Amino acid sequence: MTDAARWKATVHVGGLSQIATQRHVLDAFIPFGEIIEVKVPKSDSRDSTEPHRGFAYVEYEDAADAQEAIDNMDQSEFFGKILKVSQAKAPKSAEDGLGSKTAVWAKEGWLAQHAADENEPGGDDAKVMPDAGPDPMQGLEQLDVAGPKPE
Repeated sequence: MTDAARWKATVHVGGLSQIATQRHVLDAFIPFGEIIEVKVPKSDSRDSTEPHRGFAYVEYEDAADAQEAIDNMDQSEFFGKILKVSQAKAPKSAEDGLGSKTAVWAKEGWLAQHAADENEPGGDDAKVMPDAGPDPMQGLEQLDVAGPKPE
């Protein structure tokens, strides 16, 4: 199964109660189809007393089963809390976006896509404005003092 197909068949389950376990999540979501894996991420903090971070990922064999689980389990009550069930999003690459340690213009192809041709008009982002009449600043060169003119 390709990565894209895998993420289409994966469901994000948010709002999990702290007493819910991986087995509970498996038991609740198995009626919708064959489950490949259930992940309930543990807290990153060493001094955390929480058994997990309050969400889980359920990966199904088929994307249609995942959609059925979303349709049936979203906004349902589970261990006294309301679940938020949606399709999981693929994690962003460390090479892309704000987490990247490489400047966008240093990436392959970025400069070719975004660089303007030097011979092209407006290549330096200068916009040519149509003639809008007389310059409103014309004739102000002789003023050397701010404020109203002395009479």
